[in-house]
Amino acid sequence: MRWAILLSAFLLLACNKKENQRTTIMNDTLITIPETIKVVKKTKPENLLPKQYFNERFKEVTVERIDENKFRVRGKGQIFEANFNWIIEDGHDELKKGFQMTDAGAPEWGKFDFTITVQKRRENSELTLVLFESSAKDGSRQHELPIILF
Repeated sequence: MRWAILLSAFLLLACNKKENQRTTIMNDTLITIPETIKVVKKTKPENLLPKQYFNERFKEVTVERIDENKFRVRGKGQIFEANFNWIIEDGHDELKKGFQMTDAGAPEWGKFDFTITVQKRRENSELTLVLFESSAKDGSRQHELPIILF
C-alpha cells in the first residue's frame, strides 16, 4: 500500500507540467516570474542576392524573372567584336535564339542587358538559356554558359 501511494505521488510530481516559478513583489504587486525564460531572436531575412553565373567569357550574369514567361538577363562579357549568341532549349528542342552585343569588345569586359520572352511547350520540361560565343573560324559554339530558367 505504501508503495502504491509513493508511486502515485511520484507520478503526479513527474507529470506536473507547471514550470518552476518564483514570486516577486514589485510596487506592491505580486508578480510571478518563470525560472526559465525563452529568448526568441528575430532573424533577419537573408539578403537574397541573385545567383551569378560565370565562365571564361561571361561573368556576373544574373537572370531575373519579370513575368511568368519573361526574363531579364544582365552581366558582362569579354567577347570578340562584342557580339554573342544565346539560345533557349527545353532538352528536346530549341525554342528561341538570338544574339546580343556588349558595350565593349574584348579584351574589355562589356556590359549587356536584355529581356527574353519564352513559353514552355511541355509542362514538365526545364528551360535552359545558353549564352555562347560563335567561332569566327567555323561558327561553332564556344564558351557556353548554361543557365536553368525554370
